[in-house]
Amino acid sequence: MAKAMRIRTDDTVAVVSGKDKGKTGKVLRVDPKRRKVFVEGANIVKRHQRPRSMTDAQTGQAGIIEKEGPIDVSNVVLVDPTDNKPTKVGVRTGDDGERVRYSKRTGKAID
Repeated sequence: MAKAMRIRTDDTVAVVSGKDKGKTGKVLRVDPKRRKVFVEGANIVKRHQRPRSMTDAQTGQAGIIEKEGPIDVSNVVLVDPTDNKPTKVGVRTGDDGERVRYSKRTGKAID
């Protein structure tokens, strides 16, 4: 059983290793089964795509398109929303008994 991912969609993350080291961006998609995240503007890959219907040919979705590729979750770190610096993420139980993500750097809740 895989460990739960602490990075979620719409989080701002910084890439800490790989060819896009130092870039920051918003998480577009999360794949918890493969432990991958798709970060806006990072790990751009080119894919050849043919038009699937007449509407695709008119909108220009055919040809070589660039899109974000997957990045392993261990290669990104959450950016603290209060001071825009990288931080680790902890999970604690709130007053009402539900789980709350918090920044280990500042101790404040993220959500």
